[in-house]
This record gives sequence, structure tokens and C-alpha cells, in this order.
Amino acid sequence: MASFPGHVVVAADVDRPWLDSFLGTGDDLSAPLSPLFLRALEERLRLSAGNIDAVLLAPPAPGKPSVALSRIADSDHPRVVRARRYRDDVRIWTCGPGVLMLGRGLGGRWEAAVEVEPGARNGGLGRTLAAAARHLVPGGRPVWAQVAPGNAASLRAFLAAGYDPVGAEVLLMPPR
Repeated sequence: MASFPGHVVVAADVDRPWLDSFLGTGDDLSAPLSPLFLRALEERLRLSAGNIDAVLLAPPAPGKPSVALSRIADSDHPRVVRARRYRDDVRIWTCGPGVLMLGRGLGGRWEAAVEVEPGARNGGLGRTLAAAARHLVPGGRPVWAQVAPGNAASLRAFLAAGYDPVGAEVLLMPPR
């Protein structure tokens, strides 16, 4: 489910009367991201709602990233494992204490995720990796990122790397 200024997209196999019984006329654009509606949707689809994330978007950047990155074929890093749960065609780069992932997410869009080891945080590496994704996304496409609003450090890093907030979303997945 995605929410953008003035629009909400509920991409689920539910009929319109059921949807209208929860959302009414659609005047309340926050209703589709409310706990009441998400819980009803979880029960109806037998899926579990994830976090409601801020959705960010950045244009591609020319040239090479400002950080030396090593592309790796595979990793059991928890952030990579998580990326593979939500994305296809995941590509991974490392630079010592940081990892950058690009993959195809919702609607086939290119999505970036980064992780910085705790001992290397607060030095700008997250911002540098987020910016690097703009150079690495294939085909000169824009790059998307989803950030938990409570993860202020990550949100600041992506904003500083040239990403703009464009909406919010929540993914429903099979329960673990």
C-alpha cells in the first residue's frame, strides 16, 4: 500500500465494497495507513503488515561514487538477507564497515538500502553510501528508499544525499 500527496494506492485483492466499508469516501487520506484498516487487511489477506515507511526518491547522479566500493556476489549480512526478502535482483557493495544494496522492489523500481556498523556510525558513511546508490542504479533510473520515520539517523542520511520525501508505504508479506 502506498500513499502519496492526494493519492492512496491499495494494491490488494479486495473488492471495492469491502474497501469502501473501511475507507468511506476517501476524504481521510490517512485512513489506509491506520492500524484499524491495516489489521483488517491483514486478516482479509492472511498477510502481516510491515512498518509504515517514509518513501524517498532521488534522481540518478553522473560519474562514479565518492567512495571506493567492492561489489560482492553474496552475503549473509542481516541487511542483505532482509533486502532479498523484499527485493529482486539485489546487488551488493561493501566499503569496510558499510554495505549498500540496490534491488528491484515494489513495481520494479530500483531501491537502495544501506547499513553501517555501529562503531562507524555518526561519521557520514551512511550519507555517502546513500549518495553512491544514485551513481550505481542501472540505466540512469531514479532510486527509491524506504526509511522508518523513527530511524532519524537514516532519514537524515538519505535527505543529505539528495533524496526527497514523496510519500509513505507499508508492505504486507506472508507471516514468518
